[in-house]
Amino acid sequence: MVEVKFYDEVDDSLLKFAVIIAKTDGKWVFCKHKERDTLEIPGGHREVGEAIIDTAKRELYEETGAIDHELKPVCVYSVTAPDNFDGKETFGLLCYADIHSFESELHSEIERIEITDRLPDNWTYPLIQPKLMEEAERRGII
Repeated sequence: MVEVKFYDEVDDSLLKFAVIIAKTDGKWVFCKHKERDTLEIPGGHREVGEAIIDTAKRELYEETGAIDHELKPVCVYSVTAPDNFDGKETFGLLCYADIHSFESELHSEIERIEITDRLPDNWTYPLIQPKLMEEAERRGII
């Protein structure tokens, strides 16, 4: 069973990844990974010595090509899943970004971005990503 929890904050050293709910011109921005047939929220793992907000900025750029945007933290979330990190609770920063402009091409494992006014039916992480969207909505962010 996958469990997702939300926190206002945790110790910074616990934050291992950042995920960014993104919009442009009022539409959702999702990523389609080269090796998957599903859509996902941009995000990824924190590098050694990197501030977590810089992880969010870097991942947003790498996965969407966003070059001009406003980014703000929403909350901390955790995932506990038997097949992930040996079943240990892992923490990430959930952010929101309003993207104003993109580079013309992507330079990552992302095949394409999808800009849409509806949420996907085919989430990469269906037990996690919809809960992140619901929490951002509950907090009045989206």
